[in-house]
Amino acid sequence: MFKKDETLPPSTSFVPVSFEPAIVRRFWARANLNSKWYPGNDLVSDLLLDDARTLKFEFRCDAGFRNFFRMSSMEFERLLNLVGPKLAKNDTDFRRALSINERLGLTLRFLTSGDSFHSLMYTFKIPKQVISKVIPEVCDALIEVLQEYIKTPKNDNDWKKIATSFNRKWKFPNCVGAIDGKHITLQAPVKSGIEFYNCKGFYRVVLFSVIDSDYNFIYADIGCQCRISDGGLFRGTKFKKALQENIANFPPECSLPGKTVTTPLVFLADDAFPLTPNVMKSYPGSHNPRSKRRLFNSRLNRGRRVSDNVFGVISTVFRVLRVPMSLQPETAKKVTLSIIYLHNFLRKSPSKQIYNPPGTFDQECLHTGELMLGIWRRDEPGGFSTFPTVPRRSTSYAESVRNRFTEYFCSPEGKINYTNNK
Repeated sequence: MFKKDETLPPSTSFVPVSFEPAIVRRFWARANLNSKWYPGNDLVSDLLLDDARTLKFEFRCDAGFRNFFRMSSMEFERLLNLVGPKLAKNDTDFRRALSINERLGLTLRFLTSGDSFHSLMYTFKIPKQVISKVIPEVCDALIEVLQEYIKTPKNDNDWKKIATSFNRKWKFPNCVGAIDGKHITLQAPVKSGIEFYNCKGFYRVVLFSVIDSDYNFIYADIGCQCRISDGGLFRGTKFKKALQENIANFPPECSLPGKTVTTPLVFLADDAFPLTPNVMKSYPGSHNPRSKRRLFNSRLNRGRRVSDNVFGVISTVFRVLRVPMSLQPETAKKVTLSIIYLHNFLRKSPSKQIYNPPGTFDQECLHTGELMLGIWRRDEPGGFSTFPTVPRRSTSYAESVRNRFTEYFCSPEGKINYTNNK
């Protein structure tokens, strides 16, 4: 004990501590959200009534569930089993945790409708502050559990399988995919400055993708700033680096069917990409109907149709892509990437006819070549935007590769009769 006239040493002196007054909240949650007369979990259960076994087969249309979530109840259950362990939360003494049904249903409805958090709040009776946290968590879980549905080829045989499929379906040999870049429109992010601002006055992030002959993504990279072109985007991706360093085990040159001169395997691209030995684009300008260049452009656009159809379908089904996302860029990346994984998941599911019913994609008459437009084109255009065309000087070797394809398409081994008239 210290004596009365003794002072405390510096090491034992007291430091005054100020306590901030506790925040007095008006209410914990809105009164209409506290009323669980019709919670989001019951909403999902009621939508399943369309698929009830007690109904006759002709009435079991599953229409209500499909219209709301854009997938069948069976695929919803499959997703639930995959992401359930990662989304399950424990109840506390204060409140009940959101069920995995509510979390997954809420996220799928946001992706397929593009509704605001305010609108979803009144539909599912979940506060918008909670919704803003649930949706990124579910998107992360979807991306993690659906990794096996997007696989970039790792060896020579995988690349050649894609090339064989492209030649069988689209009559373009030595082609291993269609590459494309799209803008994802955002509302102005908080404190972003000009980082995601482009010259057209929009805030956007950029998506680069590679699509195979069966309308599936085999690679996707999102997050680049939108002030670069398609060509600059391609150069900055890990995919381009993997091809240059041969990490992807890209096959060596091989001859076209019926030819002896070897030709590189190529990707099909639009005019915004640079012409390289492994990236083919159309000849610029207008050409006579029966000219060789006109024929090459027709065959290339025919193969690139897979990319146009895929982006048209996902922007029609997942309508959050059709409006500027009121999200931070990191969350927008998760939302877009989860949609890409869901697309492949639904394309490879047993009930893919529900996701892509007959007539969804563009079809071509085998005898006349007449193009029958897909169902997705009936909707108003919107969603993605393409890159502007940037003129570039290509190498002489890249020009010679394109000329080889042009000569092949005009030869008896590579021609399609009806394309010669276009």
